Amino acid sequence: MSRTLVPVLGDQLSHDLASLPDEDPASCIVLMMEVWDEATYVKHHPQKIALLFSAMRHFAAELEEKGYEVDYVKLDDEGNSGSFTGEVERASARHDVDAIRIVEAGERRVMDAIAGWEHRFGLPVTILPDTRFICSIAEFCAWAQGRKGLRMEHFYREMRAKTGLLMDGEEPVVGRWNFDAENRDSADPDTHFPERPTFAPDEITQGVIDLVAERFGEHFGTLDSFGWPVTAAQAEEALDDFIAHRLPCFGATQDAMLTGEDFMNHALLSTSINCGLLDPLEVCQRAEQAYRDGYAPIEAVEGFIRQIIGWREYIRGIYWWEDRDYGAENFFGNRRHLPDFYWTGETDMHCLAEAVRTTREHAYAHHIQRLMILGNFALIAGVRPRDVQDWFLVVYADAYEWVEQPNVVGMALYADGGDMASKPYAASGNYINKMSDYCGQCRYDVKKKTGEDACPFNALYWDFMDRNRDKLEGNHRIGRIFATWDRMGDERKEEYRESAAAFLKTLSPADDGWAR
Repeated sequence: MSRTLVPVLGDQLSHDLASLPDEDPASCIVLMMEVWDEATYVKHHPQKIALLFSAMRHFAAELEEKGYEVDYVKLDDEGNSGSFTGEVERASARHDVDAIRIVEAGERRVMDAIAGWEHRFGLPVTILPDTRFICSIAEFCAWAQGRKGLRMEHFYREMRAKTGLLMDGEEPVVGRWNFDAENRDSADPDTHFPERPTFAPDEITQGVIDLVAERFGEHFGTLDSFGWPVTAAQAEEALDDFIAHRLPCFGATQDAMLTGEDFMNHALLSTSINCGLLDPLEVCQRAEQAYRDGYAPIEAVEGFIRQIIGWREYIRGIYWWEDRDYGAENFFGNRRHLPDFYWTGETDMHCLAEAVRTTREHAYAHHIQRLMILGNFALIAGVRPRDVQDWFLVVYADAYEWVEQPNVVGMALYADGGDMASKPYAASGNYINKMSDYCGQCRYDVKKKTGEDACPFNALYWDFMDRNRDKLEGNHRIGRIFATWDRMGDERKEEYRESAAAFLKTLSPADDGWAR
């Protein structure tokens, strides 16, 4: 009987994966691989490696219970070649298969490897679209073709219409597409937030944690707080918890930041969605039902759904639409190395210290910490985009190149010159003070604009605008800012420049060995 080898990658842990035949499990051999190349092409946070290896081992057991033959290669198995290609070659020889079938990989480097398999192995290789995404790559490229600006809002509305989410016929519910304006509140430091749902390691997970601690203990981050869902059942439990306890209050404070409140009302579902334990459309449908039932307000539900069928799908489309040199974009010509405190957290800037702390402890920080603290600082300090991309790919449990690269290049750093975002997300300390309690616990004074004790974001912001004026003055969303700059006296302008320069001299470059 002819049989097909079906490799399943670590971010494809879905029972409805297009390559898995429901009706005839015996017709294929499922290959799952823990390989050194994938764990170390950047030095991933130990929690990400533990999450994926544990989820893979649990998923393999579930497939076997459904009748699939699973050839599972553990990281420390004798003979493990360390690469996807090497393991597919070994498995093809072990099982005498006559074809290979795989769902398209999420990252270019893996797709490049898959593209060479047919020639290398002399076997037909079928590459299937990843139907877990609402918008296929071909569909996104057709949408993007000929457009001057690829704005997420336009794409998002088409995804709303396609899925029917929060729609009344052909119109959005209550006549509005977007409730972003209602979702920008700060949070009172005394606000009570629900506990984060965590999942105690079972025997499989504990074995993985021990393996990761031994093999990858020098990587940035700690395993001490590991509690991510590693099965679909656990991920569903986490979704239930979010819908019941945090979704109703999610919207208003989704952009807020508080010292020590690492999770607030955020969903914490991206790790499960991105590796396949949760179906993104079903997650959105659950949130929509909470609105239809009167349990959660429209502004909270719309904001949550927009992050998934709008932003997540859009970012994935951008990754495949842009050419493979997109990661090298550097619109502002930034050359500064990533500061060392992105790894150590040792900085007097309380906001950055907090963002790095939660990243180190949980392999997680919410989107405003990532964009308006970590990304904003790198932008206005002139850090090299490639350094920032490497860092974001290393440190977060939900990070894959397809989601990380466009978010950093196009959103956080405006390194593509506006192909994706309509303006750079640069901000002074005033924004951080408005949206958090960080500034009240910082040794720098956010109300001071220049000088040794002034918040560094203040001088860096104006220095960034000044040195990039020729590239930004024509931007209709921020051009008026230069009128404010022009009203300042020459002496005041020079104070901003000097304060920025003095602070930047204090930065120590990171040891690049952390990342690669």
